[in-house]
Amino acid sequence: MARVVDPALHARRREAIVGAAGRLFGEQGFERTTVAQVASAAGLSSGSVFYYFADKQALFRALFERDLPRAEALVARHEGSGDPFAAVLDVVAELAAEAEEPGASGMVVELLRRIAHDPELLDVVGRTSQVVRDGLAGLLARGIEAGTVDPELDPAEAAAWLENMVDAAYLGARPGHSPLPALHRTVTRYLAPVETDREAAATDGGATRAGRPTRVREVTRADRERENTDGRA
Repeated sequence: MARVVDPALHARRREAIVGAAGRLFGEQGFERTTVAQVASAAGLSSGSVFYYFADKQALFRALFERDLPRAEALVARHEGSGDPFAAVLDVVAELAAEAEEPGASGMVVELLRRIAHDPELLDVVGRTSQVVRDGLAGLLARGIEAGTVDPELDPAEAAAWLENMVDAAYLGARPGHSPLPALHRTVTRYLAPVETDREAAATDGGATRAGRPTRVREVTRADRERENTDGRA
C-alpha cells in the first residue's frame, strides 16, 4: 500500500528543519553543524532530514531557495505604490528585517564561503538578487520621474547599491540591536534629491542659477557612495 503523505505536515516538518538549520549554520558555521544537530533542534530523527533533503548542501541551499518567492511577493506588493520613495524604504526595511536575529551575520559569512563552490546556490541567489534589483530599479525610476529621488542616480546602479547596503546591515549586525534606523537614514540621504531653488535660496541668501537648482555644498553621487562605503568600513 502506498504511503499517504499529509501535505501540511510535510510542509511543517520541512520548514522546521530549514529553520533549525538556519540558526545552527549561522551560529556554528556550515562545517561544524551536523545533520544530527539540525534534526535534534527540529525535534526529528536524523533520518528524517534526508527524507526532505539529499544532503547537507541541499539543506543549506534550501535556506536561500525560499528567499526567491518571498522576494517576488515583496516586489509585487510594492510595485504599484503611489509613493515610490516610501516603497523603496519599505522594501529595504523588509529585506533587512532579520538582520538583528542571532546568527544573521554568520549566515551571510557562510553564504560567501560556500557560493563559489555550489553552482546551484549561486544560481538561486543570483535570481533572487535580480528580482530585488529589478523591483527597486523600477521604483527608483518612478521616484525620479516624480521628483522624489535624485535624478543624478542611475536606477539600476542605485538598486545595486541599496542591495549592498542591506548586505552590510547583515554583516555588521549585532544580536538584539536593530540596524534599521541607521539603514533608513543612510538610504534616505543617498536617494534624496538635491536642494530646489527655493531651498537653496533660503540657505545661500537667494543666489541661484537661472533654471537650475543651486546648492551650497555640491553633493554628487560619488560623494554619497563614498559615505556609504566609509560607513561600512
